[in-house]
Amino acid sequence: MTEFDAEKFEEKYVHYFEELETAYSNAYQELHGQYDSEILRGIDRQILSESEPVYEGDGTFHIRLPDDTATRAQSLPGDEASFETVLSAFTDAIERELRRLFEFE
Repeated sequence: MTEFDAEKFEEKYVHYFEELETAYSNAYQELHGQYDSEILRGIDRQILSESEPVYEGDGTFHIRLPDDTATRAQSLPGDEASFETVLSAFTDAIERELRRLFEFE
């Protein structure tokens, strides 16, 4: 595993790009088969591809979503409740993966 440095995370795409890709991919794979694949894929491509992982300190990460998430969601299949459920599960899974990859868990 990669040793985590909070200061380096400020330039996360330079220092931790591979780990970020792995976290997002692992989260997707974890949810695949549990939720509607069209909604999951749409969230991955239209929303999370523009998201920003943020380190909040004490081993805690947060996924900052694009400002226009609601607008992007309108083009996805399913209803608002399904979208919110899948988006929440997906961001939670990414945050867990980041904690695991950087050995906070």
